[in-house]
Amino acid sequence: MRHCINCCIHLLPNDLHRQCFRCRGPDHNNQKCPVCRGENRIPLYTDSKQMKWLAVLEVRTDHCESWNGFFCLRKGKLCSLMFGLIIMTLVMVSYILTGAKHGLLLIPSPFHYGAFASNPSLMDNESLSDMKDHYQPSKINISYVKDYPSIKLIIDTITSKIEFITRQRPDLEELRKQEPHMFSVIPNKFLPNSKNPCWYEEYRGNTTTDPYATNSYALYSKRFRIIFDYLRKVFWNHLYHYKDKHYRLRCLPHFYIIGQPKCGTTDLYDRLRLHPDVRFSAIKEPHWWTRKRFGIIRLRDGFHDRYPVEDYLDLFDLAAHQIQSVLQSDTVKERGKRNNIIIGEASASTMWDNNAWIFFYDNSTEGEPPFLIQDFIHAFQPNAKLIIMLRDPVERLYSDYLYFASANKSAEDFHEKVAESLQLFEGCVLDSSLRACVYNNTLNNAMPVRLQVGLYVVYLLDWLTVFNKDQILVLRLEDHASNMRYTMHMVFQFLDLGPLSEKQEALITKSPASNTRRPEDRSLGPMLPTTKAILRDFYRPFNTKLAQVLFDDAFLWKRT
Repeated sequence: MRHCINCCIHLLPNDLHRQCFRCRGPDHNNQKCPVCRGENRIPLYTDSKQMKWLAVLEVRTDHCESWNGFFCLRKGKLCSLMFGLIIMTLVMVSYILTGAKHGLLLIPSPFHYGAFASNPSLMDNESLSDMKDHYQPSKINISYVKDYPSIKLIIDTITSKIEFITRQRPDLEELRKQEPHMFSVIPNKFLPNSKNPCWYEEYRGNTTTDPYATNSYALYSKRFRIIFDYLRKVFWNHLYHYKDKHYRLRCLPHFYIIGQPKCGTTDLYDRLRLHPDVRFSAIKEPHWWTRKRFGIIRLRDGFHDRYPVEDYLDLFDLAAHQIQSVLQSDTVKERGKRNNIIIGEASASTMWDNNAWIFFYDNSTEGEPPFLIQDFIHAFQPNAKLIIMLRDPVERLYSDYLYFASANKSAEDFHEKVAESLQLFEGCVLDSSLRACVYNNTLNNAMPVRLQVGLYVVYLLDWLTVFNKDQILVLRLEDHASNMRYTMHMVFQFLDLGPLSEKQEALITKSPASNTRRPEDRSLGPMLPTTKAILRDFYRPFNTKLAQVLFDDAFLWKRT
């Protein structure tokens, strides 16, 4: 309904605006009009007729604009208040996030970390990325809180779930079904006149055939091609001819340095190479048992063609040539002596890395691998000897981090990665067995640092289910560093190696240490005291069990 702009009285339905007292025409004088002079009583007309009674209508026309201004003022204040509240909220959120990350909060963070819920719908045939998401931590979690008591709760939960259960060995027929080609290549018996496990294999190629044309180590790595170029040149000179047939000597290692990474295995390898009766594979760490036979070069790069066992055996051809020279010598033939040269292999992943099993082996029991590396090694070499070099797992983890981390390395970053890894490991042990978590490929690839590698006793107990205790020599890096001559003598005795001259022994024991920490990593300093305390608590129950198994309290690492 329209209004008269002069007197604010509603217009009548039939538009009798002309009856408005203040709008009678052009001769209207505001100074003479009684209404315009301030009177407030105006007759109300209905249906063009004046009502019999006077309706009193209070009209305060001079206040209209002030009321509009008042509402505009109130609206402006409300907007300002809302804007202020938003700014205050943003400041508080920033304070909580920044304070939680740097440990500056005066009260505990309201964001609580928790375990990961199990996902029964997670199937073996899901993609690796989908499976990895199952173990992703929340964005705001314990990784950003350097609070020892809080992280100690996680460690207590993990400790309460620790249970060392003896593993059931698979029988030989089950292993044959899994790797029929491997069993068709490696024989049941080896040459009796060789200390090292070797055998003769018929070679059906001719002089124009390249014996290493399809070797995956040569195809996928440029740094190994020089080695194989040399092997091609001398290959035909080392074939054994018998009844118009050609035979090549094939060998497996007599002993394996199986672990652990960042525990001095490279130094031990370099010193053993200097012994006149010891040879190694052409490549220090072939990683064939753990990775290459499954087609893994780097797990993040996916799978390649599987490396057949023949490619692995090619790596021992240089040593096999020397063993064959001894076997063909008159001394061995006439006097009935045997070859004493032995071959070693030093892949530090052999002891612990069974991450590929989930992609190849079925019949898993509660997430645990049905077959392990040691099952197959024992099937072919029940008399193999195994050397394990260990160190304080707390220091091993920090060394591992410094060696493999690519950027932004610092004691603070290491602390955060340790906390995040502990949370991930806790989430696993709440749902699965200890062994299932240790061999869980998804979990191991999700953890920022390799906590599981330091759980030495879990792996050792599994190796002891197939090998006798006297076939395994366990050393400590701390002892090796303080008394190298003593530890090397232990190794020589374990491998039943012949005596050395003083000059040979001095060469082996007095050479500089190998694969030490890089100068740029030393400049980062030690880990934070809080981080060390956390890791001490985490590894303590595992070290205690290890000391019990080995009957040696030195493996408690109390003094380091």
